[in-house]
Amino acid sequence: MSDDSSAQKTWGGRFRGKASNLMTRINASITFDKRLWRQDIEASKAHATMLRDQGIVGAEDADAILKGLEVIAEEFERDGVPERLELEDIHMTVEHRLTELIGPAAGRLHTARSRNDQVAIDFRMWVRSACDDAISNVRDLQRTLVELADKHAETVMPGFTHLQVAQPVTLGHHLLAYYEMLRRDLSRFKDARDRMNESPLGSAALAGTGFPLDREGTAKALGFDRPTANSLDSVSDRDFALDYLSAAAQCSLHLSRLAEELIIWASPQFGFLELADEFSTGSSIMPQKRNPDAAELVRGHSGRIMGCLTSLMVTMKGLPLAYSKDMQDDKEPVFEAADLLTISLQALGGMVETCEFVTERMRAATEQGFSTATDLADWLVREAGVPFREAHHITGAAVKLAEDRGCGLDQLPLEALKNIDPRIDERVFDVLSVDASVRSRTSYGGTAPDRVREQVAKAKADLGL
Repeated sequence: MSDDSSAQKTWGGRFRGKASNLMTRINASITFDKRLWRQDIEASKAHATMLRDQGIVGAEDADAILKGLEVIAEEFERDGVPERLELEDIHMTVEHRLTELIGPAAGRLHTARSRNDQVAIDFRMWVRSACDDAISNVRDLQRTLVELADKHAETVMPGFTHLQVAQPVTLGHHLLAYYEMLRRDLSRFKDARDRMNESPLGSAALAGTGFPLDREGTAKALGFDRPTANSLDSVSDRDFALDYLSAAAQCSLHLSRLAEELIIWASPQFGFLELADEFSTGSSIMPQKRNPDAAELVRGHSGRIMGCLTSLMVTMKGLPLAYSKDMQDDKEPVFEAADLLTISLQALGGMVETCEFVTERMRAATEQGFSTATDLADWLVREAGVPFREAHHITGAAVKLAEDRGCGLDQLPLEALKNIDPRIDERVFDVLSVDASVRSRTSYGGTAPDRVREQVAKAKADLGL
């Protein structure tokens, strides 16, 4: 017999003809699902142990299977997974090698198991691990942001709306905004992990099995909270993959926003930061260039990760129960998104940690654009009892005067301000500087340095710093 015929013994009994080379190519997934080899061997060991303990497979055969799986794990770790298309996938690749090692006893491993529940358990375990990796990498980036926020709790910078100078804030406050975004991302990955932590192993092809399985035992052995409750749902469910991709897409959106700000701030027109050489590139023709390519790639990766989510959603949206071969296309988008998210989190963390903030440039930008105008309006409301809409109008006139004179609001003479509205007195200068402005924003979650330090302390406690 040819290798192809031998490899197809697992399902080829009712076929007379040999699959075409084209069918072999389109049907094979080993080129990408080889990533599941650790999960496949771990789940197979749990299944074999349960078959032995339940008396479904004799101890001698089960022990041979377990030893053979250990050998295969050592081989794959050392040499990588062979890619034989005629073996189709990682499951048949492992079984084929097990047969070479221990002979016919290998065939007992698939008792009370289908590739449908086999891939469901392998893939679920892999995605669960991807959630753990994401959580770890998000926390690393959070730590970097919190340390910098602590350092820059009093560093003044302009806050923007519509990318126009709005009000003074502190750099620490700005960095903590991304900490909060990532905190929500952490919750999404944790929720996804909790929801997916049920074991489909033992559901077989779609209807369960008549063998006396211990599904609770295999679930516990593989670190799951419980077995899944419905065999049809177990083999057709890919919600766990979609949950991961959804969390990854949202996280990548936040990373893209931070990357965009780094790109803008690093431009000479802003000059708020200088990128380290380790995370910059040059131009092939313009020697003066220092390009923020890492941040731009993070921004680009975000679109690809969102595309991965859309791809799997479209794949799953019209599938009847239970398993369809379309679902073989579930893994590549998840693998791609996981790779992109990992490198994006790590690269962005490196960029933020190694950049140098040009604090004097930030302060100079804050002192332009009349960023304390709202402070003048608030002072009129608080100290002079002026309705806010009227105060807004008075402040607008003061801004126009300062603009005409080419000075800041705090540089206008008191007499000029009193000519606009006689209720203004010398106390107004206590609120017109950028430092006074940020100190005054003491509401919970505000930009006042004391409030920033409160949030830093809370974040450090949450991160175990």
